[in-house]
Amino acid sequence: MRSAKGQRALRPVLCGIRTVWDAVGDGAFFCPGCGGDRNYRRLTGRRRLTVLGIPLAGRGETGPVVECAACRSRFAPDALDHPTTTQFSSMLREAVHTVTLAVLAAGGTTSRTVLDTAVGVVRDAGLDDCTQEQLYTVVEVLAADTGYAGRSDPAADACGATLAIELHEVLAPLAPHLATAGRESVLLQGARIALADGAYSPAEREVLTTVGGALKLPAADTARLLAAAARTPS
Repeated sequence: MRSAKGQRALRPVLCGIRTVWDAVGDGAFFCPGCGGDRNYRRLTGRRRLTVLGIPLAGRGETGPVVECAACRSRFAPDALDHPTTTQFSSMLREAVHTVTLAVLAAGGTTSRTVLDTAVGVVRDAGLDDCTQEQLYTVVEVLAADTGYAGRSDPAADACGATLAIELHEVLAPLAPHLATAGRESVLLQGARIALADGAYSPAEREVLTTVGGALKLPAADTARLLAAAARTPS
């Protein structure tokens, strides 16, 4: 046995810095550590100088941080910028629905084939109760709001300022969370609707070009995808 003299004495830590965390909010987020939706606490910290474990003088604040309630990992607040799975699904449904309405507003409501295709696209996106009548009604309201109703040549300004703003408001927040293939898929859903009754009209092509821009796709890629879709048998 080693004698007590031969053992290294353990010295107590005399001083150090301790952080006291306070919860200032909570909610649900997509945890990068768990890889799924979890509850979180938003924390701010107060740093304290401690002597023999007793907190004395303040040493400023730290944080805020986001702490996962499941794995207890802590992340920078920008972790909350990533949508939860539920939010992402809702954003994607709204994106497909908005693109569908924009293409139909370019003149597709007169064709039952186009309306049938549009209903299928929207239902595939998760809006199971969508009907032709609902789409037709919404497009008519959209046409009235954007000033298309009664125009002799709606193709002259198929994607006016109001509709372009709507597309960007819905698609731009989604684009950073979709891989390139996902963004291309949203564009091609619109192309599928436009091509249901034949070649693109100038109005439909203009709307789809705006969709590609809102999805942060390069203009050349948008043109290539639309051309490839037009060559693919339906």
